[in-house]
Amino acid sequence: MTDRPRMYHDLAEWFHLLTAPEDYEEEAELFYATAEAALERKPESWLELGSGGGNNAWHYSKLVPEVVLSDRSTEMLGISKTINPKLEHIQGDMLEVRLGRTFDVVFVHDAASYLTTEAQVRQLAETAAAHCKVGGVTLICPDNTAENLEFDTDHGGHDGDGRAMRYLEWSSPGEPGTYEHIVDYAYIYHEAGEPPRVELDRHVNGALPEAMWLTALREAGFQATTTPFIHSEVPDGGVFFVGRRQA
Repeated sequence: MTDRPRMYHDLAEWFHLLTAPEDYEEEAELFYATAEAALERKPESWLELGSGGGNNAWHYSKLVPEVVLSDRSTEMLGISKTINPKLEHIQGDMLEVRLGRTFDVVFVHDAASYLTTEAQVRQLAETAAAHCKVGGVTLICPDNTAENLEFDTDHGGHDGDGRAMRYLEWSSPGEPGTYEHIVDYAYIYHEAGEPPRVELDRHVNGALPEAMWLTALREAGFQATTTPFIHSEVPDGGVFFVGRRQA
C-alpha cells in the first residue's frame, strides 16, 4: 500500500467535505442487510478495518450494540471520532493488527482498494479470519477488481461552515505487469477570508482478480462468494466479497 496519501494525513481535516457521512446511508444499509442475511440473525458485534472517517459506521452503528473501528491513520481516527464519539477506535494496520477479540462481522470498505498484491490480499483475509467468530461474516468491498476496472474521471465535494472544497479525481494505468493503477486528486479549498488554494494528492490503488480474493478468503477459513454491489450512483455495479467463517 502507498505509505501516506495526503487525504488521510495532512489533509484529513477536510475529509468530511470531500465525502460526507450523509451520503453513505444507502451503502451502509446494503452492507448491514447483507451481513444480517449471511448471519441469519442481527449482528451483535462489528469490527471495521481501515475504517477511515467512519462514514459507514455513522449509519450501521445505530443497529449494532458493539462496534469497533480500526485504522492505521491517527488523523482519520480523529476525524471519525467527531461523528462517532461513542464508538471504540483503535489504531492499527489492517494487514497486521490483532485485537485478541472476535466479532460477528468483520467489514472492510474501500480501504481494500489499496491492496496491490496477492500477498496483501492473503494478509487481509488472515486478519479478517483472526477477528471473525465461527459462523460470523466478513464483508470486503474494494472499489475495483481486475474484471471491472475502468479508467475515468470523477468530481465532487461539499460546502461546510465557513469553508468548502471541490475535487477532481482521475484514474490511469499503473506500473505494467502489476495490478496497480493510479488515482490522482486535485483539491480546491475555500475558507472564509482566505484566498483559495489547490493541493494535489496521488494514490496507488489495486484491482485484483475476483478469483484471487475468493481463493484467499477460502484458504483463510471462509466460505466465500461474490455479491453484486447495487447502488443508485453506480448503475453498472460491481461486486464485493462475503465470507462465512467455518469451524
